[in-house]
Amino acid sequence: MTHTPQERVAARRERRMGVRLAYAVLAGAAAELTGLGLIATAAWLITRAAEQPPLAALSVAIVAVRAFATSRGVFRYAERLTGHDVALRAQATTRERLYESLIPPHTPRQGGADLLSRMVDDTEAVQDLLVRCLLPAAAALITSVAAVAIGLGVLPSAALVLFAGLAVAGVLLPAGTAAATRRWSARIAPARAALAARTADLVHGAADLAAYGAGDRALRSALDADDQLAALERRQARVHAAALSFGVLTQGLTVAAIVLLAQNAGVDTVGTAVLALMSLVAFEPVLPLAAAGERLAGILAAVRRLRDVRATPPAITEPAAPAPLPRGPLTVEVRDLVVRHAPRDSGDAAPEATDSMTRPALDGVSLTLTPGKRVVLVGPSGAGKSTLLATLMRLVEPEGGTITVNGVDVRDLRSDDVRTLMTGLTQDPYVFQATLRDNLRLAGPDADDEELARAVRQARLDAWVESVGWDAELGEDARTVSGGQLQRLALARALLYDPPILLLDEPAEALDEATADELMADLLDATHGRTTLMVTHRLRGLEQVDEIIVLEGGKVIQRGTHEELVNRPGYYRDLWESEALTRSA
Repeated sequence: MTHTPQERVAARRERRMGVRLAYAVLAGAAAELTGLGLIATAAWLITRAAEQPPLAALSVAIVAVRAFATSRGVFRYAERLTGHDVALRAQATTRERLYESLIPPHTPRQGGADLLSRMVDDTEAVQDLLVRCLLPAAAALITSVAAVAIGLGVLPSAALVLFAGLAVAGVLLPAGTAAATRRWSARIAPARAALAARTADLVHGAADLAAYGAGDRALRSALDADDQLAALERRQARVHAAALSFGVLTQGLTVAAIVLLAQNAGVDTVGTAVLALMSLVAFEPVLPLAAAGERLAGILAAVRRLRDVRATPPAITEPAAPAPLPRGPLTVEVRDLVVRHAPRDSGDAAPEATDSMTRPALDGVSLTLTPGKRVVLVGPSGAGKSTLLATLMRLVEPEGGTITVNGVDVRDLRSDDVRTLMTGLTQDPYVFQATLRDNLRLAGPDADDEELARAVRQARLDAWVESVGWDAELGEDARTVSGGQLQRLALARALLYDPPILLLDEPAEALDEATADELMADLLDATHGRTTLMVTHRLRGLEQVDEIIVLEGGKVIQRGTHEELVNRPGYYRDLWESEALTRSA
């Protein structure tokens, strides 16, 4: 079987992690075994020394105590080092795979604060699975086997009692805490997500909440979410405390029973002391397993939540043998395109509502983009304009029809290759927490200062750049830029990226009248001679474009130039007259 380079790299990485995990298990077991040996040897040394034997009879035990004490620290350090190294690598791999599942064309069902909770809290569960569950369980198992073996050599009946006590503390107790926790532990992660969502609403929606007098209600909702989370965590703490108490009680009863058995069997003082202290120490790596069982329930729930995100199938199917990227001037042919969005769970929705959800978003749409041609899509909201752009960029899989670039079907191209040919302004551009220069270089990592300046001039953003400087820090969520500056920044990115075919989705949306008119004029000027497909609700200036296509209900109801459409009864002329009346008012 032939594997891709990425698969071979992943396989090598997994093998190395397996080796590191084995080292961590061995180091942890060695640390616990040396601790067991230290206590057993020290018990023998103390009780034997009380009998005042010759010093030579104690010399080996003295050296053994020092050796066990020193090596225990070394093994413990090695176990912490290798164990956390494996855990952090596993966590990083999990996050990497999760990020890959969020990149288009994947469309996760989750979003917002819930998705953030999965990316942060749930990925940390992978680290806890190794550090708090797997490694302690392996060390406890090896130590328990060694302790029972030593007990068999001294007093078999005591070994059986020790085995029973360790089984209760190391198997039954963790299973009980896991079962008790499982009923409500899966509710903790959603409760955290709910609290994060309420907090995000309070922070980012503060202005709207204040404007409509809803701040107190939102604050009460956040406090209720906080109380719910706190109650769940208090229950978790009570289970932990009860499990720890029962484990300590089991330890004490086991040691007491072993001492009584040793005395009744006539074991000497040295043997009794060794059995008692060895049994006491054998519980040290076992007692934390109760907390591990409790944590395991939450970890398994987190793993399931991560699996839900990663199991989201891609919206499009990549070709098994991708066709080479088309070269030269590009012509895009869209013929009889049909796109139907995947139906969601309709619950108790009426049949007519379900039918509307499964109705084609695009139904038999056709258009042609030749080199240098500018085409504009207009129509009411929900007409399918943005869906058409998403389908062109291979973010949505069509149900029927074809899209070809220079005769090559886009379904035969890699989705990333398609987006290098056709991309541009999104409807909701994002500003990163970085400098103005770095925000621009998102579209051109290797662009020099001259190329950046040219893109800024073409986007009519040069005056603002000169006033704030290239190293101005732009805030997250575009809080440091106006709506017009945000759209022009996005336009500068698109021009810097310089795709052969520029796609613009509502570039003047949510801007005031004057700013929108200026931006549209600059867009039409910047796209002159550039193959462009633009979605807009604004008709001013469209006399400059080559073709206007009117969509309604996913179908083309009109097409032609601006002059042809304003002279023809229909949606376009009605919208043009309505816009003219609005401007004159």
